[in-house]
Amino acid sequence: MHFSIHYTTEYQYSAPVSDNLNALRVRPATTANQRCDEFHVRIDPETRLGRHSDYFGTEVIEFGISKPHSSLMIDVRARVVTAEPSAAPDPLWEELSSPAYLEAAGEYLLASIPEPPARALDQFNHLADAPSPLRSALHLCELIPDRFAYRRGITYVGSTVADLLDIGAGVCQDFVHLALILLRRGGIASRYVSGYLFAASSDGGDDSVEVDTHAWLEILLPSSAGRGEPVWVGLDPTNRVVAGERYVKIGHGRHYDDVPPIKGVYRGGRAQLSARVLMTRLDPQTTARA
Repeated sequence: MHFSIHYTTEYQYSAPVSDNLNALRVRPATTANQRCDEFHVRIDPETRLGRHSDYFGTEVIEFGISKPHSSLMIDVRARVVTAEPSAAPDPLWEELSSPAYLEAAGEYLLASIPEPPARALDQFNHLADAPSPLRSALHLCELIPDRFAYRRGITYVGSTVADLLDIGAGVCQDFVHLALILLRRGGIASRYVSGYLFAASSDGGDDSVEVDTHAWLEILLPSSAGRGEPVWVGLDPTNRVVAGERYVKIGHGRHYDDVPPIKGVYRGGRAQLSARVLMTRLDPQTTARA
């Protein structure tokens, strides 16, 4: 699919601020199933932009505004082509202990998310009984939305998995963090993914929709019959699906704090934030495959 993406963020300050330093992670990634053809960033007040890739490979755009200002506007535009991924391999559990898999998995097998009290996750112990790692992960993506309600406004970016368990509801970030804890406990390397999901119907739906930043996950699986490198497979526990061409990936990390869309500091008055992401489907027949 072919999308245009228009991301805008605006801050209005109660009093002029200065030394406003920010890091943006908003450029769509380049992957086997995704290509970013155009990308533009405009900042008001105008300032110089710096760019680098972070430890996980996500492009970071940095800027600073030292002079006093009463507002900040960030305008990002991109054109992206996506394609459906290949069918996920379905290896046996014992293949997760191969040297090639463990080397590729690295830190994505390590606990990096605050865990709830002991035994709080015992209700999920049966996931290890699934016939394969892929089946276990797919079952988890059904189980989480069955067990927890999707409800905005009751958790926030600093909420923990313990909060999700206590409240019984949360949003995509909470669902992914819970899934990552359980997958890594089971020996399945997994990582947090941030991006956008085009949520309009594929049959006669709107071509332009407003979306929020969305979170899903990727699990690492040995390739079919043990040939070739392990592959990352995207799964969305909020929507119970394998991530496909409607998903536009920005970046990944161990958890949310590794891929926030914007992070910064400033000196001065309080800020009021407004943000908007508009995704427009341009040509559903275009594919990202070479």
